[in-house]
Amino acid sequence: MKRVVHISLGASRDDYEFQTSFLGHPFHIQRLGADGDLEKAADLLLKWNRRADAIGLGSIKLPYTLGAVTAIERETEELQKLASQMHTPVTTGAALRTVVHEWAIRHLQFKFGNNYFNNARVLFFSGLEQAKLAQVLSEFTENLFFADPILEHGIPRLLNSYRDLELYADKLHQALEWIPGKQLSRMAQPLRNWNERILRGAIQRASIVAIPYFGFYRYAEKCSRKELEGKIILTSTAYQDRVALLAERGVQTIIDTTPQILERVVSISVLEAMAIVALRKQTYQITDDDLLEIICEQRMEPRVLYPGGPPKRVNRFAFVMLPIPGAHDRKAGPLQLLAQTAQRAVPGPMERIVPRSSPSVLARVSGIHSPAGVEAEGWLLSLGLTREEMKSRSPQFIEAQLVDAARAAKRLGAQVMGISLLTRELGSAGVNLAKQADLPVTTGNSYMASTALWAAADAVRRLGLIPLKKGKILKAKTMVVGATGDVGSICCRLLAKAFAEVTLVSRNIAKLLALQESIQQESPAVRLRVSTRADRHLADMDVIVAATAGALGSLDINKVKPGCVITDLTRPMLFSPEEAARRPDVLVIKSGEIRLPGSGFRIQGLDLPPNVVPAELAETIILALEGRFEVFTVGSETRWEKVREIYRLGLKHGMQLAAISGVDGVLADEDIARVRKLALRHRQKNSRAGKTTAGMKKR
Repeated sequence: MKRVVHISLGASRDDYEFQTSFLGHPFHIQRLGADGDLEKAADLLLKWNRRADAIGLGSIKLPYTLGAVTAIERETEELQKLASQMHTPVTTGAALRTVVHEWAIRHLQFKFGNNYFNNARVLFFSGLEQAKLAQVLSEFTENLFFADPILEHGIPRLLNSYRDLELYADKLHQALEWIPGKQLSRMAQPLRNWNERILRGAIQRASIVAIPYFGFYRYAEKCSRKELEGKIILTSTAYQDRVALLAERGVQTIIDTTPQILERVVSISVLEAMAIVALRKQTYQITDDDLLEIICEQRMEPRVLYPGGPPKRVNRFAFVMLPIPGAHDRKAGPLQLLAQTAQRAVPGPMERIVPRSSPSVLARVSGIHSPAGVEAEGWLLSLGLTREEMKSRSPQFIEAQLVDAARAAKRLGAQVMGISLLTRELGSAGVNLAKQADLPVTTGNSYMASTALWAAADAVRRLGLIPLKKGKILKAKTMVVGATGDVGSICCRLLAKAFAEVTLVSRNIAKLLALQESIQQESPAVRLRVSTRADRHLADMDVIVAATAGALGSLDINKVKPGCVITDLTRPMLFSPEEAARRPDVLVIKSGEIRLPGSGFRIQGLDLPPNVVPAELAETIILALEGRFEVFTVGSETRWEKVREIYRLGLKHGMQLAAISGVDGVLADEDIARVRKLALRHRQKNSRAGKTTAGMKKR
């Protein structure tokens, strides 16, 4: 039986001894702790020389692999010098450690959808000690932050990128060793407090916190439950006591880069020592092919633990919202007020000489739990403009603001970003942003279109004026004005699934005929009509959809039948609250609102119930929950395939139609009941008038 001894500078209370097998060989594994005593560790090395088949050194600080100088700590240097003179091979596990660190990140990135670390916000307590992990992660995210200057030298500053870490290691780290900044910070309580504040804030903003194996408890003690709750911890050789500590502090997920292939967790130096013995090689003879063979044969996967409960993944989104009218004016500083005033006076030139306001975070949203087992959290952003300013600014100015918002969203850690519905003048802004932004963008048009028609069908059922035909099919006449447009054609296809008759209205006859033919193949039971004139059919329609601003001249609300449901998809809307008020017996719908799965959140600034959001925001959240970090819907280009897909994904993740919004906000049951009552009264009145007219004609 082969014997491997693990000599550690760690505590002797953690010693263990057991037997196992590895690569077809039986092994006896024994750990001996030196309690931080260098002389005791050296004595143990000499004691087991020629008695053990291999020795693994543990709990020693390894030399940095990044920077011009890779200094070795004195104790490590002395132990390694002694080890080099021994007959028994001694290893620190450095060769295997480098490989499994990189393998862990690449394996999990692929295993969890090939996007697990995309744009993740990662804080390293020591980038120099975990340089390999940082290097690999930099391929998937730029949001890497390093606390080395704070913790090593007492300098109140984080490094904000892997490039910063390289410069720090190459140019600054050694020079700072000669500056007494760390000693000064220990004597200056205000500076220590400031450093702790910076560090705690960085931990709270991170989604992943990387804690090195060496000095684990020294770093962990800086984190309370407030900082670590719900976080992902990236570490190595997570013994049970370390797992327990992280569990107490609310950590959701632990990624241990050291694979557990034996009955218990052992250090990477033990695994490498066992490999040396099994392969009958010296430490310096271990090759990359040897490591590859071991990893493949032993299926050396990183450990992923969930001390906070069942496995969970949290994806992140951002959404750009239009602020509440007037809210920005109240919060604006002198420079912003100057910009607003100057813009109204001289729009063009002032955009070039007055700095534009920066996008800001309106709110953070969390607690979205999909029945599929994934969660989403995100940020609502403002462009820093009122609605009035949005109208007065040039499209180029707004696009520049959106690019700034995308940069801010990426820095926050968002993996996909949505944009609130823009006016038709800004229709190309989404397309241009998708080309410039460093993270995927969606406008929400696909889900907005399906949800608006979902709301229309629900409104018709709640009004109760139309009978059902063949199960869920509504025996009603519907019309889409702007039928051949991107959104209009989708509305036609959706209506054909739920209503008995659809009239397609557009100016382009050839496109109308082609659309009619296509829909008839998909929905052979629906009755389709085509027309170039909307005004001829107004009085017969139960549902009218305005899918183009060109419908303004042909949709006279005074000519529609009582109880008609008008869905206005144009932005700005064709029907103002004043125009809709002229027909209280008609229901004008702006959109359908979506209830998100989960609990405990409400978005300030939206006059919506808890857990309820607009459809365009819901599309962004659906993409986040699904892990679809891609450009989905931009500009006015809305495709039928996308609408069907986002609707299906919405059902998968528990989205429900929660409310119907009219021109004045969410429609309550009493609002719909009032429309129904007035519509019935007017229909009865019109029916009596019709009978009277018919009787007079007979006489």
